Amino acid sequence: MNPYGPNGLPYPLPIHPNLVHLTVGLVVIAIAFDIAGAFYPIERRLFRFLALPVTRSALHDVGWYNLLAGVVTAFFTVAAGLYEMLLAEPLPGVTSAFGLGSLDTMLWHGVGGAVLLLLLTAMAVWRGYQRFAWRRDMGRQVQWSYLLAGVGLVVVLAVHGTLGAQLAAEFGVHIAAGQLLQAGADLTTALP
Repeated sequence: MNPYGPNGLPYPLPIHPNLVHLTVGLVVIAIAFDIAGAFYPIERRLFRFLALPVTRSALHDVGWYNLLAGVVTAFFTVAAGLYEMLLAEPLPGVTSAFGLGSLDTMLWHGVGGAVLLLLLTAMAVWRGYQRFAWRRDMGRQVQWSYLLAGVGLVVVLAVHGTLGAQLAAEFGVHIAAGQLLQAGADLTTALP
């Protein structure tokens, strides 16, 4: 058993899963709002009676700022994930739904996280050039190829997230309840 406690971490709860959900949410919202902005046909306020100014540029602003926030949180997400992966003790003799063992799943998830961080950073740079240089005087701030790449990135994020979910659900990585149950401990007294 890991000397750090039921999660195998020097702190009570894993940080990586929380940051993952924040990062993925920010990226999905960024792409969704850029898609909405690309298809929004008018440049006037909508829902004026509710005091909600909806314009194409406002939709693109939401996309841009969410993408920036997603990139910033992605750096912390990957760092926390790699650190927590170093301390992981997966259940032995288990194969995932993808047919991978625990070490293969951790390797694919770790390398994939670093690659996704690079791709996300490249997407943000590409989006920044579109916003501030290439398309700054246009109503639609994003290129269709950017939107297609963004949808592709979201699909890759989903597959990558499935690997992470398999590490937790199938291999018991940093799941305190699962690890305690396997050890035969009482859950009501073991967790802080």
